[in-house]
Amino acid sequence: MPKYQFRVEVLPQHLPEQSAPSQGIHSFAYTITVTNTGEVPAQLISRHWRIADANGQVEEVKGLGVVGQQPLLRPGESFQYTSGCRLRTPTGSMHGTYFCVAEDGHRFEVEIPLFVLDDGTRRVLH
Repeated sequence: MPKYQFRVEVLPQHLPEQSAPSQGIHSFAYTITVTNTGEVPAQLISRHWRIADANGQVEEVKGLGVVGQQPLLRPGESFQYTSGCRLRTPTGSMHGTYFCVAEDGHRFEVEIPLFVLDDGTRRVLH
């Protein structure tokens, strides 16, 4: 088992009640579970997101913590939170990194795997 390791799981969802497609507003939520699968307690310090819409427009978001918190996770512990974003298109994607510091001072990054945001309105034409 690696000494410094977090696992990241993402569950995205479309928010039709907060969307206005005719105005180019497509709202999404995503629930993230971060689990310390390493051997040392570590704290999630900051995040860096790359959010892309279907037109190739990319927005980068950097900031301290997640939803106002910087959780300290002991081995085996998880932290779950829900956040959201808006796109100008019905589909897009997100991925990024978390910057973490272990209790022993070691600094490391955790990859947030790419996930798709999709409002489900795409139609297949025959």
